Amino acid sequence: MKMNYSEERIRKFNGIDESKLHEFVVEFRKYKTELNRKFLEREGWEPIDVSKVRSFIPGTITKIYVEEMQHVEEGAPLMILEAMKMKNTVFAERAGTILKINAKEGERVPKSMVIFEFDLD
Repeated sequence: MKMNYSEERIRKFNGIDESKLHEFVVEFRKYKTELNRKFLEREGWEPIDVSKVRSFIPGTITKIYVEEMQHVEEGAPLMILEAMKMKNTVFAERAGTILKINAKEGERVPKSMVIFEFDLD
């Protein structure tokens, strides 16, 4: 892209380093921007693994209704997770066999901990 003299002066005055600019396209328009350190150091996005059930909030497991190698249907209750004096029943989103249970009744679990691992039907 050819810049005229004034654009070049503005870029130099504002301290814009062309080598640090990243180009991206939104609806057929090209943009250039400088990405900050927080953006560059962010955690990468991972697709949701539907074969794992994670705790959605930190809390205590008060009741587990299933056992390893048990087949469960969609909508079957898996456990009760108590958080902030509220009891949340966690249900199976899909039918499958429970391969592993990574927590026990009475155990405190952090947010996003994998509690159940499934082999989906």
